[in-house]
Amino acid sequence: MRALLLALTVSLLASAANADDPQLVIKDHKFQPERLEVPAGVKFKLMVRNNDPTAEEFESFQLNREKVVPPGKEIPVFLGPLDRGEYPFFGDFHQDTAKGVLVAK
Repeated sequence: MRALLLALTVSLLASAANADDPQLVIKDHKFQPERLEVPAGVKFKLMVRNNDPTAEEFESFQLNREKVVPPGKEIPVFLGPLDRGEYPFFGDFHQDTAKGVLVAK
């Protein structure tokens, strides 16, 4: 019983912490929001959710990241610490519409 209670408490704490993670959503082959403020100077987890019926990729040369996001799935992208500034990203499979920028403040 104690182990179950401990596991439940840890699970609740983990999901509460996730609520503060910056989030991007892919919908209609676009990132929403297109401009997202993130913390400068600290490591953080960016959650990317793909609401489209096809795969997309979160890619950024400046952030040195390239991760495929399967349709209907959510993935974490671990970043930082970032210097203050702007970091463009794009969806490699729909480069004409899937564009955005992280703004580290």
